[in-house]
Parts: sequence; structure tokens; C-alpha cells
Amino acid sequence: MTMDFKLVLEKLLSKFGKEGIHYALMGGFALGLWGFGRGTVDIDFLANKDDMEKVDKIMRKLGYECKFRSENVSQYVSQLNIFGEVDFLHAFREISISMLQRAEEKDAFGGTIKIKVLKPEDIIGLKLQAIKNNPSRRQRDLSDIESLISIHKDNIDWRLIKKYCKILEMDNFYKKFRDKT
Repeated sequence: MTMDFKLVLEKLLSKFGKEGIHYALMGGFALGLWGFGRGTVDIDFLANKDDMEKVDKIMRKLGYECKFRSENVSQYVSQLNIFGEVDFLHAFREISISMLQRAEEKDAFGGTIKIKVLKPEDIIGLKLQAIKNNPSRRQRDLSDIESLISIHKDNIDWRLIKKYCKILEMDNFYKKFRDKT
């Protein structure tokens, strides 16, 4: 049995709403909500670091075990495959807090769930950071970035992409992306 994304999101979003958790979906599932379906085996969130104590209580009450936690990330895994894995990137720097503020509410599962999702530019910024931190992710993450740009090329905030490339000292990527549009 595989993870039931709809069930997990219904449970989490209900509790996030009640607790006032500042979050946004990111990762493979978020790509699908922006029009680029790609298989994924977990759910990834950006969440305000100040809310992580409440998030931890929610996850544990739902039967998740915290398998890893650092200043930047938390990973929760359920023993029940249906609940799968849920990962959190902690937002505490100005740039990641801004990502949360820009997140847009999107419909999922035919409009039965409304969920805050990072904007394509912010997903791209995080994917660039992932490439910088772990070059073995380069091929998959570049493919995701190029697909997002292709789908949203008329609405991309190129200044934000340029900013992320500059911060990460990846200016060559900005030129590469711009040359493809």
C-alpha cells in the first residue's frame, strides 16, 4: 500500500488551520499543482520555524515518528505506509519567510482541498539550493526547473530567479534559463 496523499493532506491541513501553522507545500506534489506532474513518494512543506513545536505535536499525535531534525529540516515517518513520510524545511531567514508570504492557495483533488503552495519562482530557488548542496540532484532538479519555466514562462518573476541565482552564486543558471525562453 502506498501513501494516501489526500487523506494525509486533509488531516494535516485541518490541524494546521486550527493551530495557525504558517506553511506552504513544496516539492514534487507542489509541482503537480503548478501543472507539472511528477511522481513523488512524500509530502514536503516549508513551515515557519516558530511553528515547528506545534507541528511536532501534530505529527506525533497522528502517529508519525521524527526520524531526523536539525536547525533547517524535520523528517517524519509513519509506520503505516498509508501515512508515509512528511518533510518540513524550517523557514526562519528573511528569504524563506518571504516565500511563505508569497504562497498561493491552490485547489487539489478536484477542488476538495485548498492548500497553500509555494510560487514557481520560490520552488525554483529551493531546487537551485538543493543542487548547490547536493550535486547528485542536478539532473532531476534541473528538469523540474525547466518544466516549471516552460509552463509558466509568461508569468515568471525573472528578478526573483536572478536574485536566487546570485545568492547561490549560480549566475550561469540564470543565463541558461533565460536563453531557453
